[in-house]
Amino acid sequence: MKKYVVGLRGGIGTGKSTVSAIFESFGVDIADADISSRNIMQPGKTAFEKVIRHFGKQVLDNDGMIDRAKLRTIIFSDPEAKIFLEKNTVFAIIEDLTTAIRNSESEYVLLVLSTGAGKTDMMNRLLVVDSPIEHQISRVMKRDRHTRKEVEAIIAAQPSRKERLKDLDDLIVNDGAIERITDQVSELHETYLKYASRA
Repeated sequence: MKKYVVGLRGGIGTGKSTVSAIFESFGVDIADADISSRNIMQPGKTAFEKVIRHFGKQVLDNDGMIDRAKLRTIIFSDPEAKIFLEKNTVFAIIEDLTTAIRNSESEYVLLVLSTGAGKTDMMNRLLVVDSPIEHQISRVMKRDRHTRKEVEAIIAAQPSRKERLKDLDDLIVNDGAIERITDQVSELHETYLKYASRA
């Protein structure tokens, strides 16, 4: 049986992880592109070898794993590096996500995508989480210990707010109040259960 899939998008620091965790607390299985990206970047995997060959050992942490913060800083300051990384990881990530969706046991699956904008053919619906730009910047500075300039460069390299809000079916506004986010997720969860039962 084909799974009902709700795509979740949002720029860096908008609160995708928070929203995803709330859906998960309601028993929804999550297929997360960040997790799939980590899965395919383990030592010994093809993507890992390609990344190390291209960027060098400077992107490794002390344990010999890829340091995602270092890699992120490189790709958001160098468009060609970003193209290289996407070209050499995207198909493996999609394959990993497809497996996670297929193995899901919940009524519907939340597909969390960290890049891009708009709907894909993997989704039945698109949910976007949005947040004021200053909230995004302060959240990422605190979480990832980046400078304001680094965070602004990352945001500038991502799809614009206008692009992210295009083609959405549902919107969660994250103003930082967890109760309001939980209420919005709870309401959407009930709606998605109905849609999934009819699919």
